[in-house]
Amino acid sequence: MGFFAYIEQFYLGKILATFLTAMLPVLELRASVPLGISLGLDYRLVFFLSVLGNMIPVPFIIVLITKIMDFLALRSARFAAFKTKLYSHAEGKWAKVKKWQLFGLFVLVAIPLPGTGAWTGGLIAALIALDFKKAMAAIFFGVLASGIIVTLVCLGVGFFIA
Repeated sequence: MGFFAYIEQFYLGKILATFLTAMLPVLELRASVPLGISLGLDYRLVFFLSVLGNMIPVPFIIVLITKIMDFLALRSARFAAFKTKLYSHAEGKWAKVKKWQLFGLFVLVAIPLPGTGAWTGGLIAALIALDFKKAMAAIFFGVLASGIIVTLVCLGVGFFIA
């Protein structure tokens, strides 16, 4: 393998690692943006990969998550307990989302803290049966806002009050 082929393969690995990390629950773009930037990728590419990777699971979550959870809970007592715990975790957040609907969903996804993000937003949208297209739009704009916040923090752009 030649030198340039090795470099190209390594570069694609960085891209793939960034993209796949954004797809993972809990980590999402809160982890993929710092990872991609620390791997030396351009912040604009990292932002794009992270937003795209974070959004890919969302339609599947909204459409399938409740069906999958019900199916698995019927077959496993352990999973039934996990489902109950997950629903109670989401229930603490969905009261605000239900009150504010799409704006609440946007804010929930946009805040780059643990327990928020596209996965949680998709789960809550499914549980309270929000309109699919509207939920997707709110989650997408929330992911964009979260991506901007995390990218700016990773680049050292601070928000200071004089």
